[in-house]
Amino acid sequence: MLTLLSLLQVHRDWPGDELAGRLEVSPRTLRRDVDRLRGLGYRIDALRGPSGGYRLAPGADLPPLLFDDDQAVAIAVALAVAPASGADIVEGAVRALATIRQVLPVRLRHRIGAVDVTTTAARTTVDPEVLVQVGRAVSAREVLRFGYGPDEHPRRVEPHALVARSGRWYLLAWDPERTDWRTFRVDRIAPRQPTRLRFTPRPVPGGDAAAFVAARFKGSDVEDVWPCTGTVELRCPATAIEPWLDADAKLVAVDAERCRLTTGSWSWEALAARFAGFGVDFTVVGPPALRAAVAAVADRLHAAGR
Repeated sequence: MLTLLSLLQVHRDWPGDELAGRLEVSPRTLRRDVDRLRGLGYRIDALRGPSGGYRLAPGADLPPLLFDDDQAVAIAVALAVAPASGADIVEGAVRALATIRQVLPVRLRHRIGAVDVTTTAARTTVDPEVLVQVGRAVSAREVLRFGYGPDEHPRRVEPHALVARSGRWYLLAWDPERTDWRTFRVDRIAPRQPTRLRFTPRPVPGGDAAAFVAARFKGSDVEDVWPCTGTVELRCPATAIEPWLDADAKLVAVDAERCRLTTGSWSWEALAARFAGFGVDFTVVGPPALRAAVAAVADRLHAAGR
């Protein structure tokens, strides 16, 4: 019955045969479970047609929330890791988790208790009310006015997406004044009075707001890739540097004493310095731009050493 409810909540019309097949039950069992949900207050409309069907109708009154086992565990885990989200909702999450634990069956309490999560709080947190106001402007396609930064410099933008990344929240917006996309840290935003001015959304470059924000942090225009990528052969075992690599780095062991590393950075000289930072001898495999950057960084470090 709970699985039936989760399927109906995707807000689409379900033919009776397809729904029974997804649930692996008979049409008779399906009708009985639909009647039980109706008895709990869920408004489920019957559809006409050769095989009939069902649709969950919107209603003014919310019946008691029901979750299947996987949904309940997912909610509990999400609440447990809330301190790392960057939103200032730790106290509310703790109380909500305690409430959910009280009403869970014993078998689920044991499953959730087995996941003993210890989280590190984010370095910066966002006021939930600010998240709500910014999120409302994004969903309503409403021009957003806010003060930004310590001096609350006034800004006026067209908000397109809220993106959570590495314990921080960012607003991706089109800035008409600068005729370009801009990324703002939400913990530095102080919303002003709503403008009630609607705007027509623009297509986000690449079609993925999260990937576009990640690309900006790498100094790339659209794709979530480093603009400068190179390869070197380091004179050390692969295990010596593997713990310090980013997820997108590619490391291959050549033998017990050497490894080959491909990674990227926002500039060639920054990449050269990154390779030098491992503190071992290395040979540049390519490209030529990296070899030239290594020579330039070497000259600069030599001069600084003098």
